[in-house]
Formats: sequence, structure tokens, C-alpha cells
Amino acid sequence: MPVERTEHRGADELYKYYDVYETIGSGGFAKVKLGRHLQTGEKVAIKIMNKKDLGDDLPRVKVEIEAMRNLSHQHVCRLYHVIETTTQIFIVMEYCPGGELFDYIIAKDRLPEEETRVFFRQIVSAMAYVHSQGYAHRDLKPENLLIDENHNLKLIDFGLCAKPKGGLGYELMTCCGSPAYAAPELIQGKAYIGSEADVWSMGVLLFALLCGYLPFDDDNCGVLYRKIARGKYDNPHWLSPGSVLILNQMLQVDPKRRITLRQLLDHPWVMKDYNSPVEWLSRKPLGHIDEDCVTEMAVNMKRSRGSTTALVKEWRYDQTSAIYLLLLSKKQRGKPVRMRPEPTVCEDSPLHKGLQSREALHLSEDEDAVMMGSLDLCSDYIDDCPWVPAKHYTPQGVRGQPDGAVNKDTRLASPAVEKRYAYSPTPERGRTAAQHRQERRDRGQERTSENKENMAVQHKDVELFALPPPRTPVSSKKNPRPNKNVLTTPSKNANIANADAPKGEGSASKEHTKKRTEFKEIANVELLTFSPERRSRSLDMAVTSDSGKKKRAGKMFGSLERGLDKMITMLTPSKRRALRDGPRKIKAQYNVTLTSQTNPDQILNQILSILPEKNVDFTQHGYTLKCQTWGDSGKVTMAFELEVCMLQRPEVVGVRRQRLKGDAWVYKRLVEDILGTSSI
Repeated sequence: MPVERTEHRGADELYKYYDVYETIGSGGFAKVKLGRHLQTGEKVAIKIMNKKDLGDDLPRVKVEIEAMRNLSHQHVCRLYHVIETTTQIFIVMEYCPGGELFDYIIAKDRLPEEETRVFFRQIVSAMAYVHSQGYAHRDLKPENLLIDENHNLKLIDFGLCAKPKGGLGYELMTCCGSPAYAAPELIQGKAYIGSEADVWSMGVLLFALLCGYLPFDDDNCGVLYRKIARGKYDNPHWLSPGSVLILNQMLQVDPKRRITLRQLLDHPWVMKDYNSPVEWLSRKPLGHIDEDCVTEMAVNMKRSRGSTTALVKEWRYDQTSAIYLLLLSKKQRGKPVRMRPEPTVCEDSPLHKGLQSREALHLSEDEDAVMMGSLDLCSDYIDDCPWVPAKHYTPQGVRGQPDGAVNKDTRLASPAVEKRYAYSPTPERGRTAAQHRQERRDRGQERTSENKENMAVQHKDVELFALPPPRTPVSSKKNPRPNKNVLTTPSKNANIANADAPKGEGSASKEHTKKRTEFKEIANVELLTFSPERRSRSLDMAVTSDSGKKKRAGKMFGSLERGLDKMITMLTPSKRRALRDGPRKIKAQYNVTLTSQTNPDQILNQILSILPEKNVDFTQHGYTLKCQTWGDSGKVTMAFELEVCMLQRPEVVGVRRQRLKGDAWVYKRLVEDILGTSSI
């Protein structure tokens, strides 16, 4: 569903640069939404915070922003843009579609040692770099590690980090972080070294990866703290001797006996099956400026390369920094380093508002390619964008759709598209219907027999502009329609009116008759695969233009609608998808629980019957359930989503789960209990 613009009042500065989509995370006083940068087409994660809600935590946000400004590493989530208004702060960051490492652990139950080693080496690399920059993270856990599109980890959430003025050896006193991952010296209120506390958290994290549960865990914080202070935990039987050893070295209660991060870089367990120690130096230093990205920016911004480079090197983390870093990201992923021109949109369009539906963003790479191929777009700047900015055509956005409806706002743009949709006569088709009529009037309107013959030819020629039957299985087989003339074919009454016109009628009367006939042609159009919104929009484009364009509506309308229909047929292969009367079809993901069922309604009803028994409040939007649990103080302790969906391969029902707020391991137990009781 589209994001409501009123949800973030005063965010006009954000909507100038980004489209904003659904919530992908939530916690504390922050909400994270999926977005897309308008000028590069790149997906981003947008962390949204209200200053009033932050209150005393506002300095923490400033610390997080300052840390992310100074950190640039292949395993640290990249900061792109910071937007601050009088009431809100927006932090635009790298988007990692793989989600949290925590969800990956749940999906796998536990990870094999070889896969754990791959991830742990990346964690060691990120933490060694962070420590080299003088920072202690102090909140390391699976929820703060994201998986990118290449299955690599990215460290996030520096809100609790510390950068002691005296260096990392300087002792800290603030007790912070997640209790289950906190070092003994920290929860006991002693002075501690940030880097040593981070190593303990890394040990807890390594245990969770290898075992699928925590070494120290209890619902009662007092009991949990006593377990951590003793440092006693049980090693499951499947752990190798090497794994047991490294865990023991990291989970030492005495920080002076605990292994250091420097020693972890070439530890025997970390080095197994590898020929070199962990690489921790940054492959993305801020000092290096990519010439290709700067050149593209300079051309688009109409500046010299020198001045553009100087502007980028200021690192203000404004629109300039965002464009450069997103272009660099495109280049590193093998995509063309191209920008799109500033979009020109109508006030009501979703692009102007920064609002898009969930479905509009979840096009697969294959769907993107099909859509671009169908338009034959040759412009360099749209090589990897699933839409093009409205420039020559700015149709109104779809508004007031019910929950679950698909917002199919297709934008036509650029001279290349306009040329594509302009009808180009071929030797087989010859001239347009309007040209035929004009030619017949010039030849001899006084000969009734010739007029009748010409009308027969006219009818035949107009049929050449008829829209072919839709190719989709649903439209052509399941929903057969009566055999009607389509698009610019005149209705029966219109033909009669033309045939019965008086022979000696003047040119003004004939012109009036012709306009009336053309209006009836358009009024009797049947758009086979168009939604009501698309139909009204298309008719407006053909009818409500100025008088000069009205004369050409017949020939332009046919070719334009054929092109639009072809594209919409590709993007909407069935009316079931358009109406969203069934569950979404998605690819298998880490946070999707597979079932043995093929009936989504049965699974949904089972979950609906279980939630009240588990004291979970919920609101239903189609096949998505937004769930909450409440504490004794009346505050929300847990928020998560459950969505019944269909897996593309294999064709089975799945349940997508997403934690929005609350303790991750409590959430894990609750969701497993719900899904287990549902017998799925």
C-alpha cells in the first residue's frame, strides 16, 4: 500500500529526492522505510525520526550520524544522505534486500560451521575497521547485521557507539546495549574498555550462529545477569573442538584473559580453509574519487569536472553526496553509471508525492527487462530503472484504491517513448483513416456510388487500427468477451449517420458530421485489459486536448493505446493480480516459512484462530496481519507482521514474517509458537 503523505508532515525535502515506500523496520523512536532515489533509480533505506519523540535520545542520533559520516567499509552499511527539518531527521542509507542476519538464523535453525566462518570473518573485518577508526560499537547482535544482495554482511546501528577522546584504551562507564549480548563488566557497572566488550558480544553472536540460540538467556533480567556474570554455558554436541575453543576464548568473564580482536584476525579457526588472515582495511576509502561518477554528475549538473570533484569532496551528505555514492554503488555492481534528468511531474502523481505501492517496487529483474524491452527505450539514463520520469505525458496517479490494490501508474516519457508511440505508416497499412476521408472528399463528393464505395474502403482501413485480442490467458480464455470493434472502429450508428449525409451538404456541415462521428468512435471504445483508472486517463489524453489535437485524436489514440495495452498486459498478466483478491506471489526468502499446504485461506484462518489464544492483537489487511503484544504498563512490547503468500517455486503457501519492534529472541519464540500451533 502507498505510504500516506500526511504520515511525515514537513518531509517535502525528502520527497524532492526520493520515492517512499512501505515500512521495513521499526524500533525505539525510529521507523525505516524503503525508498528509491529519483535521479539514480537506486533503492535506499530511509530511517525516519521525530525530534519530539526522541527527546533525550537526540544526542544519540547525532553520534550515529557522525560515526557513519566517518566510516566507509565494505562490511559497514553506507550513509548516503542526511536531511534535517525543524521536526524530523531522515537518514538515508544503503539498502540490503537480504534482511537481518537474525532472520537468516531462524530460517536455517542454525548455520553449519563453514557458512558461519564466512559470516564471522566479515564481522571480524567490520569490527577491526571500526575499532581502527577509534569507535566501539557496543550493540553488536544479529539484528544489527544486514545481508546485501551479494550475501555479504553490513554492520548497522551506531546509535550506542562511543569514540573516547583518549582512544579505545580509555575506560567507559555507560551501561548500554542488549542485555543478552552485554559483557559481564558492563552489566556489573564497572569501568570497561569498549573494544573488549565488543569481543564478548562477538562471542555471543558466534554462538548464536553455530547453535541457533543464545548461550545466556532468561526472561528474568536478574537471572540473566547472574548467568552472564558466571560465564557458564553449555556447548551442544554438534560443535567441533575448534568452535568450542574459540568460543571459550571470547566468552571469558575476565576481560584481560579474553582474546583480542587483533588475535582473531589470524586465529586458526578463522583461518581454516583460507590462505590469508581477515582483510579488514577498507576497499572503499573516502579519499578516492571515481572519475566516471564525477564525469556523469558534471554533465548532468552542467558543471566542470573540477568543481564537481571539489563539491563531492566536501562530504556534506546532501543530494550531491547521495548522487555520487549511489552512482558509485551502481558501478561496483556492474550497472551503467547514468543519471536521469530532473523529473517533471503533475501535482497529483505518486512521483511528486514520493508515494508508490508495494507492488510497483517489487518488480523482479526479469520484469524490469521485459518492461524496458517492450518500450524500445534507447536513452542511456534508463538502463536499469523500472520506470521513466514523466516529462511529455503526466497522467494522474491512481488514488483512493482499496487495501491490497495494485497502483499501476505507468509513466511515458522522453522523446524516444513519444516517437515509439507515434504511428508510423508502413507500405501494408498506408495512410490513416483521416487522410483517406480527406482524399475521398477531394476526388469527388458528387458521385454517390463512389462515396458508398469509399465508405466501404474507409471501414476496412479503420479496422487496421483495431487492438488485437489480449494475449493473457485470463483475458482470452477465462473471460471471453463479445466480438466488438475496438479502439477507432466506428459504431454502427456512426456509420449510418455518415452514409445518410445529404449529397449537397456544405463543407461546414460535413466537418460537423465528421467531428461528431469521431467523437462517437472514441466514446464507443472498449479497452480490453485497461483498469478503470487507465481507461479514464487514456480518454482524457485523447479527448480533452485543444481543438487542433482533437482532429488527430483518431490516428494518435489508436497507436498510443496499442502501445499502452501491450505494456500493461506484460505487467499485469491476470486480473487476479490487479484486484489482489488472492495472496501475493513472491520468491523464497529467509523470512518466509514454507508450508505443506496449497490453500492460502486455510492457513490464514488457522493463524487468525491462534492469535487471540496467544494474547496477540492484530489488524488484517487482505492476507497481511499486523500484530502487537502489550506489556503491563500498556505499552507495545512487540510488533510484527505475518503475511500469507504464494511461493513462485514451488507452488506452495508460505508465511512471511517480519519483526518491527521488540526483543528478537522473544519474537522468535512467539512466532514459532504461533506457526507451530497452526499446524502448518
